[in-house]
Amino acid sequence: MRLFYFDCFAGASGDMIIGAMLDLGLGFDLDALKAGVSQLGLDGYKLSARKVVKAGLSATKFEVALEHARQPHRGFRDIQKLIDQSGLSEAVKSNSLKVFRKLGEAEAEAHAKPIDEIHFHEVGAVDSIIDIVGAAIGFESLDIDRFVCSPMRIGFGTVNTEHGTLPVPAPGTASLLKGVPVYAGDREGEFLTPTGAAILTAFCTFGPMPECLINKTGYGAGAREYSGLPNVLRITMGEAAPSEGLDPMNSAAILDSQPLDQGRVVVIETNIDDMNPQAYGYVIERAFELGALDAFVTPVQMKKNRPGCLLTVLAAPEKLECMANMLVRETTTLGIRYYEAARQMLFRSIENVETQYGPIRIKVARHGGHTLHFQPEYEDCSRAAREHSAPLIEVQAAATAAYRALIGNN
Repeated sequence: MRLFYFDCFAGASGDMIIGAMLDLGLGFDLDALKAGVSQLGLDGYKLSARKVVKAGLSATKFEVALEHARQPHRGFRDIQKLIDQSGLSEAVKSNSLKVFRKLGEAEAEAHAKPIDEIHFHEVGAVDSIIDIVGAAIGFESLDIDRFVCSPMRIGFGTVNTEHGTLPVPAPGTASLLKGVPVYAGDREGEFLTPTGAAILTAFCTFGPMPECLINKTGYGAGAREYSGLPNVLRITMGEAAPSEGLDPMNSAAILDSQPLDQGRVVVIETNIDDMNPQAYGYVIERAFELGALDAFVTPVQMKKNRPGCLLTVLAAPEKLECMANMLVRETTTLGIRYYEAARQMLFRSIENVETQYGPIRIKVARHGGHTLHFQPEYEDCSRAAREHSAPLIEVQAAATAAYRALIGNN
């Protein structure tokens, strides 16, 4: 199984994705890209690619030079017609339209309009169409089976658009990022463009790099310069690592063959028998706000045969002081106890599936590159059930089936 891992430590854009694929130098080159996008019948542009250095790191800068600064505003149906009437392969057509549909749905949600009334502005321009269709051509040319992406750096501040000055991420981009792990970083600006977000969320699951045998790494350059930060997107291409002698469905064999991820945790406890039960929910919420890994209450029998509660908080060792201070302030306890404990963990990630009830997040646990178990996110299923007046168990079943189909295809 051939996979792409997108490392978005400096964000992502459509041209960075294509630049990184060109940088791999594995059969997808500028001539192949030109031949592919020429099938669209567009004119007034010129494609180029060159080597550049970003903060000391060599990368490929892909560019689309336009003859006309102002571009027509195309709607989803215009772009669909353009792609459908092209000579592109069916796979490239389907994958390109998948990205444009995600963009259209995100813009429709952001502007409270039906998708057919949405006109793409920046994304409807020739350069953005080439970025999206070019990415689909590259994926087909390099025969990629699976796409995985790191948490995405999005930046902060404002960005100038056809709609005026908007916060980062822009509303359409923010809609695309539902259920996706992101972070702002420490540099101001728009690090993740709508085109980059649409391509990655259309194809990728999100989490750490899966176990694989690395073939090649490519770097695609962005337009900006940052001191001490190479403005590049890294794509690692690899083959799924073989698990020799193991049945991939045999979880016991997988767990026996490799150690789990290990770490340390501080366990903070206190016994309470004289606090208003309403306060426990608030205390647990405060613990999570302060960064607790888990918090829970266990019924216990205390001295003088009084029923009471054992309140337990799990946290990183460096969180001990703030958790202890919170417990003595917010509860009636006269003291706490704590100790460090070792723990072993499966690798966890949040992935997304499309169902007839809309997008649903899936919590996934993996080990050794294998999916051991997964669970649809309750909040997403509950929301979808209400929106579609459907039984919750049917939404959960649909999400489960969609994820099973996804990992079956991968």
